Amino acid sequence: MHKQILIVSHSGDLHADLVASILAARGHAPWRIDLDAFPRDYQLCQRLLDGQASARLRRLPDGDWLDLRQVGAVWLRKAAEYAYASGDLTQQERAYARLETEQAIFSVLYTLDCYWLSHPLALRGAQWKGEQLERAARMGFRVPATLISNVPDDVRAFRAAVGGPIIFKSMSTPTLAAETVEDADRVSGGIGTTVVDDAMLDSLDAVSELSCQFQEYIAKQYELRVTVIGQKLFAARLYSQDDARTAVDSRDMSAPIRYEAATLPDDIHERCLAFVHSYGLEYGALDLIVTPEGEYVFLENNPVGQFLYVQQLVPALPLLESVADKLIEGALCHSQT
Repeated sequence: MHKQILIVSHSGDLHADLVASILAARGHAPWRIDLDAFPRDYQLCQRLLDGQASARLRRLPDGDWLDLRQVGAVWLRKAAEYAYASGDLTQQERAYARLETEQAIFSVLYTLDCYWLSHPLALRGAQWKGEQLERAARMGFRVPATLISNVPDDVRAFRAAVGGPIIFKSMSTPTLAAETVEDADRVSGGIGTTVVDDAMLDSLDAVSELSCQFQEYIAKQYELRVTVIGQKLFAARLYSQDDARTAVDSRDMSAPIRYEAATLPDDIHERCLAFVHSYGLEYGALDLIVTPEGEYVFLENNPVGQFLYVQQLVPALPLLESVADKLIEGALCHSQT
C-alpha cells in the first residue's frame, strides 16, 4: 500500500483543489488540512510514551483518523488564519490560541520523515528579498541596483548614483496587508511597483517610518515567469510592454497581454534550478526580465508563488500535473523505506 499524500492549505485554494482531483484520479486521493478550519474542524493527537512517538489527525465530524506515520509526501501550499470553536475569543485569547495552534501543528508536521514540496524550514529561509538578490548575484545573475533603507538621504543618494529612474517595490506584499484588517480600518488596497517621481521624492521623509526597497528601473523587452517543480522547469514569456497597465508592474491581470511558452538559454535554465535548490526548496516561481539588449535580469523568487494562472494562459505548460507527479513520486519513494 502506498503512503498518504498530505496537502496543507486553506479551503479557498483552487490550486489545491485541482491538484487533489488529479491525484484522486490517479489513485492517490490526498488527505487535506484546511488551515482556515483548523483546529475547529479537526482533532489532533501527538504522543510520546515510553520512548515511542505517535501522531494522528482526524477531520470532524466523522472522518477517519490519519496515522501521520503513513504520510509519504506533504505539499505545504498556503497559510491561513486559524479558526476556533469559540467565536467570541478576546484578542489575548486569540493571540495565545494562534501561538499554541502553531506549536501543535508544526510539532507534528516537523516529525514527518517524508518528501516535502517544500519543507517549512526551507520556505522560511527563502522568503527574504534582500538576501535573494545577494544570493542571485553570487550565482551569476544580473540583479537590479537595490537599496533597502529607512534613511531618506540614502534614497536621494541612491537615485543620484543610479543616474536614472528608480522604482519603489514592496518586499512583502503589494496589498500593503489590506486583507489582514477589517474594511473600516483599511486605508489602501495596495501599491504595485511604482516609478518614483518628483512628488514622491519630495515626500521621502516618510521613509523614516520603516525600511523600504528601491531599485533601478530596468527597461524590458519582455518578462519571464519561471516555475521550478523538482528537477523540471517551465518558462512563460509575458509581453508586459504591450500594455501601459503592465509596463512597470505585470501583475495587473486586467490587461490582456500575451503569454507563451519559452525556452531559456542553457546557462539561465541551470542557474534558475540551482537557485531554487540552493535553499532546499522543491518549488519556486522566479520572476525575470529580459532587456531590449537580450540580457536576463533576476527580480525575485516566490517559494510558494501562484502558478495556476500561468497554465490557464499557457496550457502547454502542465504545471498542475507536474505537481501531482512530484507528490506521487515522493510518496511512492517513501513507501519503499
